[in-house]
Amino acid sequence: MHRRSFLKHTGIIAAGLSLAEKMALGAAGAGSVRPVNKLPKWKGFNLLDFYLPDPSASRRPTTEEHFKWMRDWGFDFVRLPMAYPYYLAFDGDRDITAGEVNNVSKQQVEKIQTLVAMAHKYDMHVCLNLHRAPGYCINAGFHEPFNLWKDQEALDAFCFHWNMWARIYKDVSRKKISFDLLNEPSMREDMNDQHSRSGPVPGDVYRKVAKAAVEAIRKENPDHLVIADGNSVGNNVTPELIDLNIAQSCRGYYPHAISHYKAPWANKDPDHLPEPLWPGQVGNQYLSRPMLEKYYQPWIELVQKGVGVHCGECGAWKKTPHPVFISWFSDVLDILSGHQIGFAAWNFIGDFGLLDSGREDVVYEDWYGHKLDRQLLELLKKH
Repeated sequence: MHRRSFLKHTGIIAAGLSLAEKMALGAAGAGSVRPVNKLPKWKGFNLLDFYLPDPSASRRPTTEEHFKWMRDWGFDFVRLPMAYPYYLAFDGDRDITAGEVNNVSKQQVEKIQTLVAMAHKYDMHVCLNLHRAPGYCINAGFHEPFNLWKDQEALDAFCFHWNMWARIYKDVSRKKISFDLLNEPSMREDMNDQHSRSGPVPGDVYRKVAKAAVEAIRKENPDHLVIADGNSVGNNVTPELIDLNIAQSCRGYYPHAISHYKAPWANKDPDHLPEPLWPGQVGNQYLSRPMLEKYYQPWIELVQKGVGVHCGECGAWKKTPHPVFISWFSDVLDILSGHQIGFAAWNFIGDFGLLDSGREDVVYEDWYGHKLDRQLLELLKKH
């Protein structure tokens, strides 16, 4: 039993407990054991090999050596955000049509299978995720021919893709593979505008889409492990999905004033933002651990209801001052870890990453030609 789980039971005064812990203990009853997360406490990284729609776009490929480092450092999980056009027979020089979204390229699919097999060789659980699905993506920059939330044709294509992946991994244990349906669902006013206002998908609509995809996946193997990202860009628990026997995925980006400081895709005026502090007054908000505890409380309650929870993405962009980032991220990971919720940092190599992040205020360690953020590594290993 985790030390914090029995503080109240052993009679130690509860004043020092976090708000989230007090509420969890109160809900479960004094002296009872904290509910066990139905998902393992995986920890690892998002790998961006298949993240962009254009397969010719320059990405740093994940190598076998990278997986060896992850394993040796104690990580056991990778999430693969995929843009479905990456594995189509589509040249990418024009807008895709509805009739082309299921035109799968065997050669491109095999590239993904090769990376999955490499991850499995190093004892990684692999979570396949449609970061861009037919009819929806949180990112702009690629014109979709229809809308996943409104058009049956888009939903049929969505189910086609998930049935294909479920069939490919039909005989692979849920201990080794899972299927994260859709990255960060939301309703955007303009799908082609990165800064367009977005809000939650109506619960009944999200349920309809998720249920159809779950059925397409479990048609191939009833035991396949399915995960659904939180509504409203991954932030909100979705009660409408609880009875579908699937897990849900939260995010570790709250508040954006810390995680996405000066990120051009997340801020309309990135050069004129208040300096982030943790804890401290930033703009019109005082940022501190209690606000994180309040933010994660619905996810903790979801675990208590018997739903598996994992944090599919977390971290901060390279412009966040490193001491602020480490202080804030320590609290995020401590809250998640305290409730046996695992995490996948975004990303392994790159602007949010453990290696070659491009941060200008870090004393890097040379690691086989890469720049290693040792302080971040030790924090991730700790949790």
